[in-house]
Amino acid sequence: MTDQTYCDRLVQDTPFLTGQGRLSEQQVDRIILQLNRYYPQVLTNKEAEKFRNPKASLRVRLCDLLSHLQQRGERHCQEFYRALYIHAQPLHSHLPSRCTPRPMSFLAGLGLAAGLALLLYCCPPDPKVLPGTRRILAFSPVIIDRHVSRYLLAFLADDLRGL
Repeated sequence: MTDQTYCDRLVQDTPFLTGQGRLSEQQVDRIILQLNRYYPQVLTNKEAEKFRNPKASLRVRLCDLLSHLQQRGERHCQEFYRALYIHAQPLHSHLPSRCTPRPMSFLAGLGLAAGLALLLYCCPPDPKVLPGTRRILAFSPVIIDRHVSRYLLAFLADDLRGL
């Protein structure tokens, strides 16, 4: 999430936002009005009328709004996220662009810990290399996520007592 621009996030979140029943018509209208009326003005009056047209379906209007904001640039996408937070906070907290990094960092840390454990316990013991490696790996949990560090420390606890 930190490396993504607001436009990139909007591309990622568009299928989620346009899903059936995610945003009500009232929420979309409030978001459009905020983008039209509050500083900085993102939508002109004509654009706001177009996106609030009750003759078009909600999904079509929302898709058109999101693609329009993506074309207009970063500031417009950022203001959309601000309006979404104000008018649909529960939905904002469950956006794919906000939820993706958490499980990925855990899985990456778990994979790293499993790889290090395999390296330590499957390789033949070399008296010249392995003790130094164990000392270095003993400090690696400082870098690794706290969930994974418990498991890595458990693997190393017996060997560190002998050093």
